[in-house]
Amino acid sequence: MRDTSTRIWRVMLVFGLLALPVVAQATAPESGESLLKLIFRAGGAIGYVVIGLSVVGLALIIEHAISVSRDKLAPPDVIDTIQSHLENNDVQGAYEFCEQNPNYLTNVMVAALPKVNHGFESMEQAASDVGEEEAIKLHAKISWLSLIGNIAPLLGLLGTVSGMLNAFQVIETQPNPNPAMLAKGIKEALVTTMLGLIVAVPVMVGFFFFRNRVVRIVLELTAIAEDLLDRFRPQNPNL
Repeated sequence: MRDTSTRIWRVMLVFGLLALPVVAQATAPESGESLLKLIFRAGGAIGYVVIGLSVVGLALIIEHAISVSRDKLAPPDVIDTIQSHLENNDVQGAYEFCEQNPNYLTNVMVAALPKVNHGFESMEQAASDVGEEEAIKLHAKISWLSLIGNIAPLLGLLGTVSGMLNAFQVIETQPNPNPAMLAKGIKEALVTTMLGLIVAVPVMVGFFFFRNRVVRIVLELTAIAEDLLDRFRPQNPNL
């Protein structure tokens, strides 16, 4: 229960960080324009792309919070059912059940159980190979967060360059530009930089959080699979 509460609070913290652009209501001292309005008005096309990435990042974090968990990858009732079949020496029943209920653990068992007549080492090797494949799939799944976390600040930097180019364009074409004429380009530069960082920081936090969760889950499920298959290990006659 404590682990579940900790996970919920961590996910809520990430959600809160991602929501900063929406809840921010700081005002400019003179115009009274909210920061949110400034972001949408001054960010330009690049700003909208970064905001779109923030939505995608939030959606991925929500999806991972639901699907990347031990109860989803190996539900306790599934483990109990497999164990019950194996305790009754019903290998075929265990295999059919696993085949009908695909998840991380059952995919490993589906690979291992048909090797029962080939010896324990063959079963162990098959389970190890499929376990590695499933782990790679999980890491690939959460790697999209890393991609967004790395792209967002680069897009912010691109917006910075674009905004400064616009400002220098004004300086080049206007003999005596006033600060107001330069403000648009400078705003774009600052706003896109800020957006890139606001998106990148919580998304990267989410990525490392889920990466650590995947590592822990893979270790736990590997141990569970080994325990289920251990009954097929040949007994040492010297003991």
